[in-house]
Amino acid sequence: MASLHASPSIISASSSSCKTKIMATLHTPKLGTIRLKNTSGNTVEGLLSVAGQYTTPISNNTTSDDRRFSIMIKDEDQDSTVSTATFISELYMIADAVADRVEMHTNIGEQRDNWNTLLLTSINTINLTAATMAALSAAATSSLLFSAATGMMVLMNKIQPSQLAEEQRNAARLFKQLHREIQTTLAIGRNPTARDVKDVMEKVLALDRAYPLPLLGAMLDKFPSKLEPTVWWPSSSPNSSPQEHQEKKGVLVTNDKVERNGWSEQLEEEMRQIVEVLKRKDSKEYMRLGKLVLKINKILAISGPLLAGIAAVGSAFVGSAPSHGDLALAVSLATGATASVVNTLEHGGQVGMVFEMYRNGAGFFKLLEESIESTLDQKDVERRENGESFELKVALQLGRSLSELRDLASHASSSFSSISRDAEATIEFASKLF
Repeated sequence: MASLHASPSIISASSSSCKTKIMATLHTPKLGTIRLKNTSGNTVEGLLSVAGQYTTPISNNTTSDDRRFSIMIKDEDQDSTVSTATFISELYMIADAVADRVEMHTNIGEQRDNWNTLLLTSINTINLTAATMAALSAAATSSLLFSAATGMMVLMNKIQPSQLAEEQRNAARLFKQLHREIQTTLAIGRNPTARDVKDVMEKVLALDRAYPLPLLGAMLDKFPSKLEPTVWWPSSSPNSSPQEHQEKKGVLVTNDKVERNGWSEQLEEEMRQIVEVLKRKDSKEYMRLGKLVLKINKILAISGPLLAGIAAVGSAFVGSAPSHGDLALAVSLATGATASVVNTLEHGGQVGMVFEMYRNGAGFFKLLEESIESTLDQKDVERRENGESFELKVALQLGRSLSELRDLASHASSSFSSISRDAEATIEFASKLF
């Protein structure tokens, strides 16, 4: 601040005039010299970049290439942030759709289970009522009731409500599992990528194809000519791409003592033996049992309506003639009662559900085999799932402890190497859950 200092006043008088003089002196303080350090352009740009104010070049020393590079990095960061947010929102949308599918499959499964109970009770009641009418010589009523029961049995055997309910239960369980996978991906903090979104979408569509909701036009064949395991996963493995299979790049594990990403040669051999056990024991046994149940279901599905139809024809001749009336009555009563027994065995015993259970179990073993094989086909060990985690996951899926899994692989290795078929027969099944 400037200071004002006044000097003593000097007053002089004369005869003609008076004059007053005020002398003032203005003193300005001496300011210290301010020196600006030559701050580097990178530091200034960094500070302004953090503040979000990077608009113009800061220093004349910054070249145009540096400015373009800085702007390019900032644009890439912005694009990466926008892409990550987009992928996260897409995963949330898919998760909502999956949760909705879980609800739909659960409700439809309960509905079709009710169909099974309702149709089973109704058909048996109609058959018994028709037999009673035949015994009372009410030929027309008895024949009509047996005919109605025959038509209902044909419809029920065609759609197999117990099998439909089992399909929907499996679909609801697998969609719940997929929903948990999506939630885990979003919860672990890893930024999702376009590949994650694509893989999840493929899994959703594969499940839709494996377990369709509508009956007309999309219902699965309940009596296939050739039994195939249920496939509810995408055809291409998410663990590796075709390019990775063709290039076969990476570091191979060749020493038991050297581990890379939890993998060793011993662990790889253990997984190969587990695959062999699954193929030779579990999958083979489930396919055999599935074919057996399918044959039984076909016999029951044909026998029930056939017997009810014979009862309908026989009841029409009840009371027509004394010589044939008694025989017709006996035939209608016997075949009608047998039709009720067959219908109860088929749908009360839920043979269709048992068949679907075996087919779905075979699909589970096939999925596990493909998962292990695709992981081992990935020669770049660092790109695989961690070996210890993968071994634990396989053990949990088979209902075994790690020690039991290793013992099974060791026993299978020695048994498969021997020529004796008895040695192979001593191998236990890989799964303890089914």
